Amino acid sequence: MSERAVLEVIALGVEDAVAAQAGGADRLELVTDMAADGLTPPVGTFKGIRAAVDIDLRVMLRLADGFAAGDVERVVRAARELRAAGAEEFVLGFLETDGSVDLAAMERVVAELDGCRWTFHRAIDRAADRDALRKQLDGMPGLDTYLTAGAAGGVDDGLPTLLAEAARDGEPGYEQRVLVGGGLRLDHVPDLLAAGIDAFHIGGAARPEGWAGPVSAAAVSRWRTALDAPARF
Repeated sequence: MSERAVLEVIALGVEDAVAAQAGGADRLELVTDMAADGLTPPVGTFKGIRAAVDIDLRVMLRLADGFAAGDVERVVRAARELRAAGAEEFVLGFLETDGSVDLAAMERVVAELDGCRWTFHRAIDRAADRDALRKQLDGMPGLDTYLTAGAAGGVDDGLPTLLAEAARDGEPGYEQRVLVGGGLRLDHVPDLLAAGIDAFHIGGAARPEGWAGPVSAAAVSRWRTALDAPARF
C-alpha cells in the first residue's frame, strides 16, 4: 500500500490552521489577501500558526498581485525574516512580462532560502512555455513541487495537461511532485489519482461560507476521506 496522498489547505490565520489540521490536512499554505490571490503573510501570523499546529507549513513569498517579482530585495527580506522566525518551507514563482520564468529573481530568492524546500506556484499556468520553464528550473535547490491546475482557467481546462505531465514523471524537469490546485473539485480526484498524482491543494473548497468564512474541519475531512478511499489502491 502506497503512502496516502498529500492534502494541502490554504490558511489565513490560526483558526483556519487548527480546523485544517483537525480535518486531516497534511500541510498548509500560508497567505494573506486572497483578493490578490494570496500574498506573503505577516511574520506574526506565521508564528501564531506555527505555535498552534504541528503539520508542515509552506509560506507564500509574493508581495503584489500578478507574477512579476517586483522589488526582489523586498522579497528577499521577507524570506529572511520568515526564516528567522522558523519558516522552513516556501511557495514562490516569478515570470517576466513575456511569460518566461524570471530566472534572475528566482535565483536571488532561492539563494536566500539556502536549501529550504519550496513549491513553484500557479505562475506555471501563466507561463508561455510550461516545458521550457520546468527545464530551466530543473536542479534549482529546494524545488520539490509544482502547484498547478494545468491551465490558467483551472482544472476543468487543464486536466489533459495534468495527465500528460504526470505521465512524464521522472524525466528531466518532471521529477518534482505535481500538486493540483485551482478550481479543483472532488469529481476530478479519481482521474488524477489513477494517473499517479498524489498531492492536492484546496482553498475555497475548504470554506463553505466562502473566503469571508473560516476553513471547515468537516469540509477538509470530506477531502481527506476521498483521497484515502480504498479504490485508489
